[in-house]
This record gives sequence, structure tokens and C-alpha cells, in this order.
Amino acid sequence: MFEFLLRMGDNTLVLGHRVSEWCGHAPVLEEDIALANIALDLIGQTRLWLGLAGEVEGQGRDADALAFRRDAWDFRNLLLVERPNRDFGHTLMRQFLFDLWHLDRLADLCRSADERVAGIAKKCVKEADYHLERSKDLIIRLGDGTDESHARMQAALEALWPYVGEMFTDDALDMEMADKGIAPLPSAQRARFGAALNGVLSQAMLTRPESDFARQGGRTGTHSEDLGHMLATMQFLQRAYPDARW
Repeated sequence: MFEFLLRMGDNTLVLGHRVSEWCGHAPVLEEDIALANIALDLIGQTRLWLGLAGEVEGQGRDADALAFRRDAWDFRNLLLVERPNRDFGHTLMRQFLFDLWHLDRLADLCRSADERVAGIAKKCVKEADYHLERSKDLIIRLGDGTDESHARMQAALEALWPYVGEMFTDDALDMEMADKGIAPLPSAQRARFGAALNGVLSQAMLTRPESDFARQGGRTGTHSEDLGHMLATMQFLQRAYPDARW
């Protein structure tokens, strides 16, 4: 259960921090504010998942300790969410792919046999619905926009595609969670995700890569160097001044 909760919380934590990196740097003021709000939503969801993880672990670690005092190999997030921002199109495509998976995952978790998990999912699903609505709209507008915006969105899709398959790969932990009725197998989302993705890409005039979903996994502690660099920034204050009060 602890590991499952880490997966959910680490996804939103890492992506929330990635999105926050646009604060003060987005191409227009409206996007700067919108991305900052999305980052705040994701960090708020992180507090719920990691807060429960700390309770389940029972070793006195709260959400802050789990966020700021673990090393990169202890994180259980999808590799997709730790990918660098690069250009604005890359950020939007990463957000859309995650949002499409995330909303469906939360909808399933609203029916979890564990009331605590179901309760958190119900609190998060409305925000996730808005996130998907927004990212989907932007993907369509930019994909079916100018030659430049179309080319950038297509390039972003192809660059991020190798990281999509991990979302639907089942392992022993997933099977245990499914057996207990806590969370359905990730593979159960695969067909729904593919159908919804095809619909959006068609409207955006974008071409889905020919290769099928393939896994490049990070959930077992195998991450890119980019996560380590990100954590060095995110965790600096807590590591430099442990338990500081401001």
C-alpha cells in the first residue's frame, strides 16, 4: 500500500515541480498564471497521497519528509513526468498525455475498496478533469494551427511517445492492489486511453507514432539524470536547513 501511494504522490509531485519551473517564464501572462495554478493543484494532490503514505508507513514521516528527504532512486514516479520542459509545446504534450491517463486513473480509484484512496481520488478528480480539458484544447489548437506550431507539437509527441507505455505496464504490486480491490490493473486503461488519444490527435491533425506503447520504466527506482538535477533544486532548503521554521 505504501509503495502504491508513493507512485500516485510522486507522479503529481514531480510533474507539479516541473510545471512550476515555467513560473515567470511562460510565453504569455495568462499561461504563466494557468501553469502556476496547475502546479499548485498537483502539489496539493501530492500532500494527500504522500500524507496517507506516511500514515500507512507508520515511521513518523509526513508528506514533507517523503517529498524532501528521499533520494532519486526512492521515487516511484512515471518517467514521463520527469522529462524536462524544453519548449512550450513539449510541456503541453507531456501535460496532455499525463492528464489523459491521470483522469481515467482517478475515476477508477473513486471506486476503490479502500475508503481512504477513494476519498482522495474524489477530491482530485475535478481538478484533473479541468487539467485535461485545458491541455486537450491547447493540443488541438496548436496542432491544427500554424506550420510552426504543428511541427513543434508533432515533434513533442514523437519525443515523449517512448514513455507512454509505462503507464499501462502491470507488475506484482499492481496485481496485489487489483486483487485487494484497491486499484485496477494499469493495463485495463490501455484501450480507453488509446481511443481517447486517437480522437484528440485526429482533431489536432497530429500523427500517432507507428510503434505501439512500449515501456521504459522508472517506477522501480531507475530514473534519468534529469530527476536528480530537479530534486537538487526542489530539496535544497530542506536539506540545507532541516526542520527550519519561517
